[in-house]
Amino acid sequence: MPIDMHAHWIPKALADVLRKRTAPPRIGLTNDGQEFIDCELPSLRVPKGFDDLATRLDSMERNGITHGVLSLSTVYGVETLPLADSIELCRLYNDAISEVCAAHPERFSGLAALPGADLEAMLSEFERASDLPGMVGALLPGDGFLTLRRAERFRPIFSAANRRNSILLIHYGKLVDDPDAPHADITDNAHARIGTLDMQARLSSNMITFCMSDFLEEYPNVTVLSHNLGGNLPFEVERLDHRILVDRPGDELPSRRIRAARVMVDCNSFGARSIERAVEVYGADRIVLGSDGTDFGMKWSRDAIAEARISEADKHAILDSNAAAALARVKRAPASAAA
Repeated sequence: MPIDMHAHWIPKALADVLRKRTAPPRIGLTNDGQEFIDCELPSLRVPKGFDDLATRLDSMERNGITHGVLSLSTVYGVETLPLADSIELCRLYNDAISEVCAAHPERFSGLAALPGADLEAMLSEFERASDLPGMVGALLPGDGFLTLRRAERFRPIFSAANRRNSILLIHYGKLVDDPDAPHADITDNAHARIGTLDMQARLSSNMITFCMSDFLEEYPNVTVLSHNLGGNLPFEVERLDHRILVDRPGDELPSRRIRAARVMVDCNSFGARSIERAVEVYGADRIVLGSDGTDFGMKWSRDAIAEARISEADKHAILDSNAAAALARVKRAPASAAA
């Protein structure tokens, strides 16, 4: 029963509002009549019917996906709008997703979108959305966790999530009015520099924050999920160890801390060889299926897992049991969690 933990979707109620906007984030038309999402990432064309529930269910059926955890990608920038706009759009999204989850509880769960301009508003919407049917957690912008200092701001959200046994997907995305944000030079090869190099580097920094600090110790009930195999850590861990052995030989090896950390990653957009490496570094119990929510992504990830030279038990864990356990923990949260 494969569970897709990284399944972006824009419901029609929100898509129609984005079509009316004249500034990003908005949905526009190319010269050939193809809809696209106007945001920082280039070439975000969307297929016909992308906002149609029946189309999404058909994609899941074709690719053998039993359950999808729906989310709004933070790269669109809805959460970074001025507070009044972001609250309105986040609430619209969360309510629409909850309605879908309530109508199809066996097929969908939801992660809330949260307004980023004000922490109190973010916390309030997290609590409100978490009480809606089918909601199991929220997305948080990855730039908030590039360092431990940045992560401190989000402790109230983690405390609330800890009470609810929630899932927090830390997704590549910007903070509001962030003067210290890193900037990629995109004067050439913008799609590669932002969509892969910059994204993976920032996800790697997120993972260093979570795996090599004590930030998560106070929140044992929170399931933290990073996407795209947690950036480049599976491919850089040997160098991390080497630098420690050279520079600080008395310190614990990063590979051990990364292996022991309570952070999950999804396998979105990576192939079989990369999944094999991630199993070596993280352990199969820390990896889940992810697809970005596209038909192409679902097939790509299913094929990659099938082709990976790992055990059938490991494949089952990645496809189903790891995600099922995380979702079950949310459902077992005490009814008084919001108190």
